[in-house]
Amino acid sequence: MSFREVKSMLRMINIDMDDVYAYKLFKECDHSGNERLEGRELEEFCRRLLRRPELEELFGRYSGEDCVLSAEELRDFLRDQGEDASLRQARAIIRTYELNEKARQQDLMMLDGFMMYLLSAAGDILNQEHTKVHQDMSQPLCHYFISSSHNTYLTHNQIGGTSSTEAYVRALMAGCRCVELDCWEGSDGEPIVYHGHTLTSKILFSDVIESIRDYAFKQSPYPVILSLENHCGLEQQATMARHMKAILGDMLLTQPLEGQDPHDLPSPEKLKGKVLVKGKKLPEPWHEPQRVTSLLDPEEEEEEEEEEEEEKLQERSSQQSLQSLQEIKPLQAKDASQVAPELSAVVVYCQAVPFPGLAHALRHPRPCEMSSFSERKARKLIKEAGSALVQYNTRQLSRIYPLGLKMNSSNYNPQEMWNAGCQLVALNFQTPGYEMDLNAGRFLGNGRCGYVLKPPCLRSPPGERPRRLVLHIRVRAPRPPSPTPGWVPPASLLGDTHDVPMPGQVISAQQLPKLKREKGSSIVDPFVRVEIHGVPADCSKQQTHHKLNNGFNPRWEETLSFQLLAPELALVRFVVEDYDSTSCNDFVGQFTLPLASVREGYRHIHLLSKDGASLSPATLFVHVRCKSL
Repeated sequence: MSFREVKSMLRMINIDMDDVYAYKLFKECDHSGNERLEGRELEEFCRRLLRRPELEELFGRYSGEDCVLSAEELRDFLRDQGEDASLRQARAIIRTYELNEKARQQDLMMLDGFMMYLLSAAGDILNQEHTKVHQDMSQPLCHYFISSSHNTYLTHNQIGGTSSTEAYVRALMAGCRCVELDCWEGSDGEPIVYHGHTLTSKILFSDVIESIRDYAFKQSPYPVILSLENHCGLEQQATMARHMKAILGDMLLTQPLEGQDPHDLPSPEKLKGKVLVKGKKLPEPWHEPQRVTSLLDPEEEEEEEEEEEEEKLQERSSQQSLQSLQEIKPLQAKDASQVAPELSAVVVYCQAVPFPGLAHALRHPRPCEMSSFSERKARKLIKEAGSALVQYNTRQLSRIYPLGLKMNSSNYNPQEMWNAGCQLVALNFQTPGYEMDLNAGRFLGNGRCGYVLKPPCLRSPPGERPRRLVLHIRVRAPRPPSPTPGWVPPASLLGDTHDVPMPGQVISAQQLPKLKREKGSSIVDPFVRVEIHGVPADCSKQQTHHKLNNGFNPRWEETLSFQLLAPELALVRFVVEDYDSTSCNDFVGQFTLPLASVREGYRHIHLLSKDGASLSPATLFVHVRCKSL
């Protein structure tokens, strides 16, 4: 077989192998040097292609001299993995993954079947029970982290990017449950959605609502919140309300749920299949529109200063931008600070109000009112009154959004907001980076339904003492932990301490992608970094040494260790980078998941690209152990 024929064979048996690694292995097996593999050469190629020395060693440890796992030996392995396994379960695994029919009939597992098992979902580091909705969904909305998008309509940056209904589809299919609509006066009486005062393109409000109708509940059955940033006049506000009622129909929640106290937030379970509107609401009983007083949008107060500075930055960019911005400005409605009764009527549980201050809000809680905070204001509150903000978030919803000055639509670290119990931590879904990796990791569990129950310390009323854990992942690594400054939950929120050591070992990687494909000889020098993201005292990073010129099967066998105070809030991020001694390391792949979803034992991690796409067949092989003292 020529190299081209070998590559065709690999594709036929579903092995996606990088050309550089495949050709290197081909040349090593071509002992005759005639650019063809024949007979034993081809057998050697296939054996070396699939060989996993670390798995062979692990298999031999349990199988003994006969190199075959009995059902009893497989059960022992599963129990050492931390699984409550029986002989019946072990036999079921053999029948599912063993490739040799004779071995399967005798309830025996050979090395190939063992490898297939560990590479399957059953051997994944993610707890497969968490790929389904497994949490209590009957608690008030404020007791959940809710996947939220900022400037959802944008496909790129917020200055000159394209607005598209497709961006709403992508966000909803990624599990997002709160999308943003920046609504402005449009021509012909039709409201439009775009980023005001900028060169971003415009889309019809009605088209956005149609996309939401079609995709709101394909990924998750739980409620979708429409966060309206309203810049329209009364007439087009009424048009917005008519469109939502006509297009969404029964999906749109327009009345408090029957049997539910209208002043309390219902649960995601009770709101299944419903679309909620977050917006300004008139005081009841309503008055005539012309007598309505000004109702400031909670985001507008702070964003006015930010947008003013943003406009100055844009003004300096080019004369063309200045001219376009001058054309856009007159479209802002002069009465956009008022609210139409028709639009007010569709706001039920998410009434947008200016933040009254923590002291007032804690004395007079109003669960159906919610405020929005810029990341800067949220950090200030966390720094000055973190415990009070946690208490506020046990009763009411809060939404955090990026600073308007970020012209490239960059994101902020969502973890510090989750630490304070903020539910709607809105990010720019169109901007890849570690912030979106953390967001994807946070909402990876609970069936990726977009709602994750907050830990007890962030939803319990004052006086209760939720449990606190201290977690160790013992590691020998070149870098010490690097704590991130910030607010630390007080002992009164965390409760008693239990010591939980958790050693973790980075063993190997398989078929990492080649980064600079234009350079034929450019092979990665990979290393693995493990990051813990949680409360400030838990935030740390450690990494392995790099391996020279080996992206196909690098092996480290290094142990990393971490100590955690609040494991229920922690995310674990595995990152592979290409070491470079002269410049910044290049990103290869990553995978992020909640610590609570990590399974112990020998596990594979299937790596993802910067934008969250699969990098199959690239994997990491690790060993994780958690044990209480």
